[in-house]
Amino acid sequence: MTILKKIGNFFEKFMALIILAVAVLALFVPQSCLWINPKWINPLLMLVMFGMGLTLKFEDFALIFTRPKDIIIGCAAQFTIMPLLAFALGKAFNLETGLLVGVILVGTCPGGTASNVITYLSKGDLALSVGMTSINTLLAPILTPAITYLLLKESIHVDVASMFLSIATVVIIPIGLGLLINKFFGKYIEKIKSVLPGVSIIAIALIIGTIIARNAQKILTTGAIVFAVVILHNLLGFGCGFGLAKLLRLNPAKTKAISIEIGMQNSGLASSLAATSFPSLAMATVPGAIFSVWHNMSGTFLANIFSQWDNECDECDKEDEKNSE
Repeated sequence: MTILKKIGNFFEKFMALIILAVAVLALFVPQSCLWINPKWINPLLMLVMFGMGLTLKFEDFALIFTRPKDIIIGCAAQFTIMPLLAFALGKAFNLETGLLVGVILVGTCPGGTASNVITYLSKGDLALSVGMTSINTLLAPILTPAITYLLLKESIHVDVASMFLSIATVVIIPIGLGLLINKFFGKYIEKIKSVLPGVSIIAIALIIGTIIARNAQKILTTGAIVFAVVILHNLLGFGCGFGLAKLLRLNPAKTKAISIEIGMQNSGLASSLAATSFPSLAMATVPGAIFSVWHNMSGTFLANIFSQWDNECDECDKEDEKNSE
């Protein structure tokens, strides 16, 4: 197990570089990743979500009852700020329909497990981060299709029922299964938890590889615009989350968690939904793939900055807890 733990730690430590390397290889040498079947996208994402479920406990969902104010702030911000930013950027850059759909899907998806890792590295409020990710993921089957429909109904037909079923199948069922297994076989799962980040990173890298490789020429043609929108979406998400938390006078640990949770999306889910719900729009899968690469890099950089920011005194925490009650 020591070897497996070291391998897991290696993947977690160099997550951003591994994903970047796969993306660059797929973009400039597409043949290297064409062996990855696009039909694997959903099963690979289900594997990632199952791994997330194995790391969760039912107590993580109890946070909404013990700290409702924090969770409500995080959830409301997640499903308003990022979708509206996506829509505004898509219109401002006059994106063609496929890219617009892809960017909005990124915006309407919940945060992913990467935000929990970055919050941990940032010395932020990890319990709040996990709680927001968990609750937002449970809300996603309803809110992601609904918000996507509201933002895209003038541009393209959105099959809300199909999106609901896709999210339920790819996200909720695997997470629920992982959660139950962890509940009843937790002592065994504890022994393999160190391996899970590595498995998830490999799965995400394969998803990114096949999407970028199969759209390499189009990405190189429209690359500047796509990258500009994705980078701005992510950075503005971090900034808006940070600004909101400061406006509400949350302590530094909570501010870090909310900023990261809002800026980092489950972009793998966005690509999966693009492939299943909008199969005629090949480029719709691209923003999610690029976002996956970029937000891991920007998140790691942000963690280095946030980790230098002290979480202040206990008085601030006590005051926040009092306000949450």
